[in-house]
Amino acid sequence: MTFLGIHPIALAITAGIAGALLITPAIFITLEKAGKLSPALRADLWTRYKSWLILAPLMILPLLAGRVPAVVGVAVLAALCYREFARATGLFREHLVSALVSVGGLLLSFAILDNWLGFFDALESLIVSLIVIFSLFSDQPKGYIQRVALGVLAFMLFGVSLGHFSYLANDRLGPPLQISILLCVELNDVFAYCTGKTFGRRKLSPNTSPNKTIGGALGAMVLTTALFATLVHFILRDTPIDQPIHLITLGVLLSLTGQWGDLVMSSIKRDLGIKDMAATIPGHGGLLDRFDSLIFVGPALFHYLFYFGGITLDTPARVFTGH
Repeated sequence: MTFLGIHPIALAITAGIAGALLITPAIFITLEKAGKLSPALRADLWTRYKSWLILAPLMILPLLAGRVPAVVGVAVLAALCYREFARATGLFREHLVSALVSVGGLLLSFAILDNWLGFFDALESLIVSLIVIFSLFSDQPKGYIQRVALGVLAFMLFGVSLGHFSYLANDRLGPPLQISILLCVELNDVFAYCTGKTFGRRKLSPNTSPNKTIGGALGAMVLTTALFATLVHFILRDTPIDQPIHLITLGVLLSLTGQWGDLVMSSIKRDLGIKDMAATIPGHGGLLDRFDSLIFVGPALFHYLFYFGGITLDTPARVFTGH
């Protein structure tokens, strides 16, 4: 049974997040009175909390509002993440390449809104080809590989990869799936931190992310898989996906790809010699620092769900161009 057309799992997650935000100040105050918080840690926690008061509604409300707000919301997120990436890497100075990445992102969003999967898939190779070809027009062989590589990487990460997450909105069960993915991606980081502090001994990738441990990664995989498998079971009940092998595989995919996204962005930041991609969100860094774990989750889960019949993209195909 739905409420105002909203799936009960989406409502439950939204209510849970709202409840967590309501009780968090009480937890902070209790810890402070018990002497468990240093002044610096207290200030950092309150800064992060205030940011989440803004982030949480911005993340969830567009997904609850319907297909079009969800697609537009993800497109805006992708554009802002690309902006941070372009400024950090210097790609914004390559005006033609940057314009092609931006136009490619807009076309992908149109393809998603139109539910034109063929066009969406075609854009992956077409835009990459245009970036490679148009980069010749400046007649500057010096730096050609760098500007092409940065342009292609940006388009694939923020256009195509986040676009797959957005494409889930074309299924009637898209909102609960997308909200569940967001929740589990964020908790995947929390689980990795907590289990890493408890069981972590051996570093996972010390040169890329010194604080990550193998114990934390495995702990996150177990906990995230259990949570996501449970949520997907209730969302996709009585579909071909609602089998233990599929549910567990989806959970493992989410946890692994989420951690890979974080490591990829950490590697990029290490290469650039910076701590954060931007200072957009107080206490968190940039949007890309907060949502890097989402980048590879979208393609992995979209194609798995689509192939095994978990989603049917039941929005009419080619909404705008098919008539």
